[in-house]
Amino acid sequence: MNTLPTNAQRRSLLKGAATLAALPLTGALAAPTANASPAAAAQKMDGRRTLGTLQVSSIGLGVQNMSRTYQTTIPSRTEMHRIIRAAFDRGVTFYDAAEAYGPHEVERILGEGVASFRNEVVIATKFGWNIDLETGARGPGLISRPAHIKRAVEGMLTRLRTDRIDLLYQHRVDPQVSIEDVAGAIQDLMSEGKVLHWGLCEMGLKTLRRAHAALPVTAVQSEYSMLWRGPEQEVLAACAELGIGFVPWSPLGVGFLTGAIDARTRFAEGDIRGIETRFTPQNIEHNLALVRLLRDWAARKQATPARIALAWLMAQQPWIVPIPGTTQMAHLLDNVGAGEVVFSAGELRELNAAVAAVAVQGERLPPAVQAYSGVEAPLR
Repeated sequence: MNTLPTNAQRRSLLKGAATLAALPLTGALAAPTANASPAAAAQKMDGRRTLGTLQVSSIGLGVQNMSRTYQTTIPSRTEMHRIIRAAFDRGVTFYDAAEAYGPHEVERILGEGVASFRNEVVIATKFGWNIDLETGARGPGLISRPAHIKRAVEGMLTRLRTDRIDLLYQHRVDPQVSIEDVAGAIQDLMSEGKVLHWGLCEMGLKTLRRAHAALPVTAVQSEYSMLWRGPEQEVLAACAELGIGFVPWSPLGVGFLTGAIDARTRFAEGDIRGIETRFTPQNIEHNLALVRLLRDWAARKQATPARIALAWLMAQQPWIVPIPGTTQMAHLLDNVGAGEVVFSAGELRELNAAVAAVAVQGERLPPAVQAYSGVEAPLR
């Protein structure tokens, strides 16, 4: 797989960040240099946002790939702990995991990484895929039966080394279990102090409304970025109406919006991007218009494409909190600086119009995966 000059360009703009080997698409991990400038080391993100009633940092950290990057490379566990700590030192208080990541192993890495400052951060994790509660083996389909949820949470608490989960999501809607029954299980866990807030991921809109009526929902997590703007059709308006926060996963378009992917890129076996049609050679040529747009704005605002992409998301609503994931220190330092990018009202209108003018070609997920999004739970 090729190493792209555009990724090196991104790193060259990082203020005081380490110079790393540019191999993000294979998940290769390079250690940050010890020569980062004092200014970079001291830089801290001060912004806070509210999801429902839950206060978090304005940018979170997704830890999905910290056990296995795009199924191709196992990162250094010690380095993942360093990145988690570096995020906290720079003001990040919102960490996002799931039992399905690893499976189970990412929760262990996160629990180890935040152990010394657990009470100062918000931990989010997710249940719902068919994951063996003991072995972590993947099975087909989904499981959100109440008894299973409660047992799954016990395992999460152990792996995360904590006594409560700050934000627990249903990872995907189970078409066999009513959302009211799911909410009932979460309510029981809240009564026991094991869960403090709950949310849903990639759910159907009717299911969101029913869930919120049964037990107030704190946050919705779905894919959202300049590369995939589906939530703008209905979900964001529903969140605004109901007072629910929104957490975009893949806010950098699985690396595309950083400039790390171009028409020459080939993906390793097991990397899901290799079977997403938005990344076919023909569609990439068209979709690169977004990257060119981001580079133009990065030059204009003296930032990086990643920071522009994240700042654009945060500018859409004050209750949107992106959770870019990374296994590289330089990228973490770049991402947490997105809060420094501020758009005037006129600039935001201009940028929104330019983004809307690019009609992204290709689907965001393979059909077999996409089938789990937008599902409505059965009636009770």
